[in-house]
Amino acid sequence: MFKGLKERLKAVKENFGSHVEEIVDQDLPDSSPPNTKSGSDLDFKSTKFKEKTGTDETPRESSGDTNEGGEQGEAPLSKPESGAKIGIGSKIKTFVVSREFIIDQKQINEPLFDLEMALLENDVALSAVDEVISLVRTDLTGSNRKMGTSVDDLITKSLKGAMLNVLGERFDLLAFIAERQKPVKIVFVGVNGTGKTTSIAKLSSYLTKQGVSVVIGAGDTFRAGAIEQIDVHAKRLGLKVIQHQEGSDPTAVLYDTIEYAKAHSIDVVLGDTAGRFHNRVNLMNQLEKIRRVTQPDLIIYVDEAVAGNDAVIRAEEFERSVGLDAIILTKVDMDPKGGAALSIAHAVGKPLIFIGIGQGYDDLVPFYPEQVVEDLLGGDAEAA
Repeated sequence: MFKGLKERLKAVKENFGSHVEEIVDQDLPDSSPPNTKSGSDLDFKSTKFKEKTGTDETPRESSGDTNEGGEQGEAPLSKPESGAKIGIGSKIKTFVVSREFIIDQKQINEPLFDLEMALLENDVALSAVDEVISLVRTDLTGSNRKMGTSVDDLITKSLKGAMLNVLGERFDLLAFIAERQKPVKIVFVGVNGTGKTTSIAKLSSYLTKQGVSVVIGAGDTFRAGAIEQIDVHAKRLGLKVIQHQEGSDPTAVLYDTIEYAKAHSIDVVLGDTAGRFHNRVNLMNQLEKIRRVTQPDLIIYVDEAVAGNDAVIRAEEFERSVGLDAIILTKVDMDPKGGAALSIAHAVGKPLIFIGIGQGYDDLVPFYPEQVVEDLLGGDAEAA
């Protein structure tokens, strides 16, 4: 999954690694032990100190007594004249070069730009890209790093922390259903042809296999053949569908579905609606009526991953017009870039809870941010 983005991120990691190793090499004292390791395993054992005053570097010996003139023994640190103050802008710095190093922002501008291009080229939304870049820059620069730290681990942890922050926390639908008063009412919205009705059938299969009872409301009374489509799926899955005639009020259909669920102690109502674009005012007003009458526990937006940034933009419009609670992305298996999956939750501020990875009823799977980041970057997926 997301093969194109995975390959680009691998190259980005290597670019970061080479820049950080150069930074470490520059900070090493000339008297580094000959057995000092190089590459990604920075296990440096020298205990020399350096004092930097302006551009001069003066070694400090580790033994001997100090005299007033500093002619033998340990050289004294420079001290300001009486009454002088050392402000924030002072160039006097004393640090343990062999034990720690500091990454300056300018030193990683090139790999940061490389990361930005990798994300943009793979359809990650600009707002999500900016967030990732900002988090990585803040995490890597300014603070001391231990020389024993593996460069690969350092870069991977920083990238993972940023991406997990953008993806947000995992949403557990089963736990949500267990905690709510029954029936739990879930309404599906989205644009035409993105797999909304099929996703309802797949989610029905997932829930019933988890021991959750389901009834479906055929609320897409606008599209020709929509009622028949959901009815075929329901018969295959052994589920009840509440339906009215084509062209009838979808709010009435979903209201009757909720009443049926109450009368038969069914756990979850899954309500289909007609696909629509956000600029169709009459259809958006219809969704507002459905929301007002049925008072759903969740409104789930469905779109396809192959739409890339268009899916993100449409989700933002639905969020502004109707209000969303969660997102399902279909056709993720057909999207080598992965931009929509990485940015839609961040853009809308609502969780991506399921992804479609095939045509079968079992091909709608819970979305776990940790697993996605692990797949993209490898190693420990724990946030930084």
